Amino acid sequence: MRAIIQRVSSASCRIEGKISGAINLGLMILLGIEEQDNEEDLNWLAHKISNMRIFSDENGLMNKSLSDVQGSILLISQFTLFASTKKGNRPGFTRSAKPDFAIPLYEKMILELGRLTETKIQTGIFGADMQVSLVNDGPVTIFMDTKSRE
Repeated sequence: MRAIIQRVSSASCRIEGKISGAINLGLMILLGIEEQDNEEDLNWLAHKISNMRIFSDENGLMNKSLSDVQGSILLISQFTLFASTKKGNRPGFTRSAKPDFAIPLYEKMILELGRLTETKIQTGIFGADMQVSLVNDGPVTIFMDTKSRE
């Protein structure tokens, strides 16, 4: 699993002109899933995200977690995080998991992040053509890959 985690002051997702999810202060997360991913990857990533201290304290240092600031999460599926750009100019997506494998893991991630943060997770719709808007706060953007955790 791969995730792009952005600290935001606001973020939203529109599908066919309608908002499917929106947050104010919190994290906008793009989540990519590959066929080798499993629940161990999911649990590790969800725990890291929910406990990550990337919000500023009273001294301007990144010492607070999402729950410390009572923030929210907007979680968007993003198969292009596994794009291969080694050959030619058109990215290949063979490492990205097919929907029948990825959707259950995406839905479990929604539940697990909700459980760990005790908030309702805002989302896009898996596989939809989405327009995502955000105001990156900082900017703070972090890339995580569960296969690079050691």
